[in-house]
Amino acid sequence: MFMSGTDHVSVDSTALRMLTKASALITTKWLHNVLKSGVPKDFKDIRILDSTFHLPSSKRNARLEYEEKHIPGASFFDIDECCDDSSPYGHMLPDMKHFERYAGNLGIDVSTHVIVYDNSVNYGFFSAPRVWWMFRVFGHDMVSVLDGGFTKWCSEGLPTTSEVVHVPKTIFNGLYHPHLVKSYEDIAKNLKDNSFQLMDARGEGRFMGIKPEPREGIEPGHIPGSKNLCYQNIVDKERGVILDVKELKKLFNETGVDLSKPLVSTCGSGVSACCTTFAAYVCGKEDVSVYDGSWTEWYQRSTPDMRFCPSDKKQST
Repeated sequence: MFMSGTDHVSVDSTALRMLTKASALITTKWLHNVLKSGVPKDFKDIRILDSTFHLPSSKRNARLEYEEKHIPGASFFDIDECCDDSSPYGHMLPDMKHFERYAGNLGIDVSTHVIVYDNSVNYGFFSAPRVWWMFRVFGHDMVSVLDGGFTKWCSEGLPTTSEVVHVPKTIFNGLYHPHLVKSYEDIAKNLKDNSFQLMDARGEGRFMGIKPEPREGIEPGHIPGSKNLCYQNIVDKERGVILDVKELKKLFNETGVDLSKPLVSTCGSGVSACCTTFAAYVCGKEDVSVYDGSWTEWYQRSTPDMRFCPSDKKQST
């Protein structure tokens, strides 16, 4: 039985007990079985969130795509709405009151198991991990990412709908975890004291400064000392799911990232950085921080001696 307009999804009690804090990843099969278990009137257990976000250059509209087709019972989580409106940089982390209000309006409280997915070309590993990370930053560990995302869900012929659910608002009480967030000042200080590793989740071309950034006015390049681990590489593209732990650990090792040491992830604007953070979490490293402003902020605030950026050299000649 699948939900209609105002119904909610509930987890079978046995299935729920099988999930723990470490269950950051769930399968399409698991979620489909949960949806088939029935829709009781008094829902409190699970909320599914379509957290799709597309880069401006894609010319795609995530909310419109959600309204046209999504997993039954899913609400839309907009990272461009749940953000710091005062920041000059896009979709930066909101303050706790803003997040509490946004999550509460989606019917989420501290007892809710949140399942996030996205409709990206990278099999659900683009913006979904960003929302997963946001919930963890505000103290909610009962959050999972759908392995393979909406792409895998649809490829398996599983049910979709255009019906938008309306859920009752509730109260979400957060607990801010500052150790999961890094600022511009933290990264600048690290250039001198080298207290943590920095990995950049963008593609090699942007990292090396030879392919353009998707945002106007931002030149490609990277923060000195950072390692390049493209977020697209954490996925097994033949199976359309994340690599297994053994393969992920090999990938980190080949990139020169030591999972036994302090680690911070960055990217273009704090979205794909959460993908590599998620991959590290799956490998058992749960304390990876994200530089929220990432390259967009770094490029605009740093001086040329604080970055590797080929365009700086061109301008100086």
